[in-house]
Amino acid sequence: MKKLVKTGTYLFPTPTAMISCAGVNTGPNIITIAWIGVVCSEPTILSVSIRPGRHSYSQISETGEFVVNIPTENQLAALDFCGVASGRNVDKFKELGLTAVQGSKVSAPLIKECPVNLECKVIDIRKLGTHDMFLGEVVAVHLDEEVMNDKGGIDISRLKPIAYCPQASEYWSLKEPIGTYGFTKGKK
Repeated sequence: MKKLVKTGTYLFPTPTAMISCAGVNTGPNIITIAWIGVVCSEPTILSVSIRPGRHSYSQISETGEFVVNIPTENQLAALDFCGVASGRNVDKFKELGLTAVQGSKVSAPLIKECPVNLECKVIDIRKLGTHDMFLGEVVAVHLDEEVMNDKGGIDISRLKPIAYCPQASEYWSLKEPIGTYGFTKGKK
């Protein structure tokens, strides 16, 4: 029997990302985000939702640029730290021994140690409630060769991304593929 419960963040798991940014007069910063997703294929547009009180919010609003960095399971501690420490009080790059690398299309830095980096330019900001949603067009993509498959895409088994389950406040790994898009119609 189903039970009706209070509404909340029951869509899970969600992807996790380390969003890097920098202000005009403030240094590089990283924020962990799980409220993120693809909203359009062509042009490729991502949504990233951030609370207005966060330090990264003001930096991204000011410059209109950010980088989505996808960490691996081995970077779980850094992912968590960047979500609980404020860039107003700590240099997260320095504290975690991460390397800020200049992007090719945006001024926001890439995180060198993350194997996937998506440079984004803000095309719109939507005020929603507790969070505002930044819509960012992906203008450049960087992949470490170690996580690429034979077709030039991402091999998830090599990347080992981290998922977040908000209701449980838990990070999860992705174990194995269980199907492919279109398998019910015979697509390979």
